[in-house]
Amino acid sequence: MTSPNRAEPRIPAGIWMLGFVSLLMDVSSELIHSLLPVFLFTALGVSAFTIGLIEGAAEATALIVKVFSGAWSDYWGKRKPLALLGYGLGAASKPLFALATGAGLVVAARLIDRVGKGIRGAPRDALVADLAPPEVRGAAFGLRQSLDTVGAFLGPLLAMALMLLWANDFRAVFWVAVVPGFLAVALLLFGVREPERPVGATPGNPIRRASLRRLPAAYWWVVGIGAVFTLARFSEAFLVLRAQQGGLPLALVPLVLIAMNVVYALSAYPFGKLSDRMRHERLLAWGLVVLIGADALLAWDGHWTALWAGIALWGLHLGLTQGLLARMVADTAPIDLRGTAYGFFNLVAGLAMLLSSALAGLLWDRLGASWTFAAGLAISAAALLAIALRGAWSTP
Repeated sequence: MTSPNRAEPRIPAGIWMLGFVSLLMDVSSELIHSLLPVFLFTALGVSAFTIGLIEGAAEATALIVKVFSGAWSDYWGKRKPLALLGYGLGAASKPLFALATGAGLVVAARLIDRVGKGIRGAPRDALVADLAPPEVRGAAFGLRQSLDTVGAFLGPLLAMALMLLWANDFRAVFWVAVVPGFLAVALLLFGVREPERPVGATPGNPIRRASLRRLPAAYWWVVGIGAVFTLARFSEAFLVLRAQQGGLPLALVPLVLIAMNVVYALSAYPFGKLSDRMRHERLLAWGLVVLIGADALLAWDGHWTALWAGIALWGLHLGLTQGLLARMVADTAPIDLRGTAYGFFNLVAGLAMLLSSALAGLLWDRLGASWTFAAGLAISAAALLAIALRGAWSTP
């Protein structure tokens, strides 16, 4: 808690720049990704099974790359060059989508884009932790996450508007995505200055056994609880399916993710700032309470207002927890292993997402939508119990 006689440190300009870099790249990516399955299916004649294989391969590639990029940033002692490479690959992939006349070039572009995301993710988060004073670290992560999420709903909104304006010309919309992608790279290059490596720091292999032993039990608890959160939440694609099942017209389906991301964007920074003053486990517990409420509303096959309330609570849960978990990784990992720590955290969370989404799909097919969200509720309740047993409700 900040002393009344001492001014609270400001969030550094570099954090703001990283937030706007994320915003621009998300606008660029979501312009394409919100339309890509329909483009593949209708314009290129790709089967739904092939689309699933493309998406699965792309996400698996990103997961693997994340670990090594984070570790390399620790070994090298520099975050920005790797972040630049990752954002550069993301920007370079965008013209390939517009030029694609078959599935092959789309697969190549998707893999390049995901490799770029894998390369930049852990070094960028470690750079946020390096730039932010500890007193405002939660606010810094919340701000970056909030700006990133603004891009996540501006992209689909812009895609919908341009498709209406240009009579469903996919390629013209994909060319527009090139502009914010390269603007993101330029902003990172000229707008962010990386802090110097601490004096006396010596490079070493961060993923050797001796280095990994330096990651404390508190860090691995954060990794574990982050994985359980992901198991409880699964993919947002099931929100879209739930809305469509509830009668939402196909043309309006993107509104589901737009609504969720609006709530997410509005809540991420305030809750990130709150995490600088509040016990972290308690805030995580409240995030699970919100997710339980979302699952209960989405499991109930009731009025459409319950559906939209559940979607809003889902976004609120993300705002409560995602920046907080990133901050907790920074707080528990040694400074010279932050990149590696984010790499392992993202890898485990990504694997949990694949497992939870597979389980959710299986429950949906075999038992129905309500059982999918009921399972999420049960996992959330178990995670809430685990946090309570750790002492989340005790007075700090």
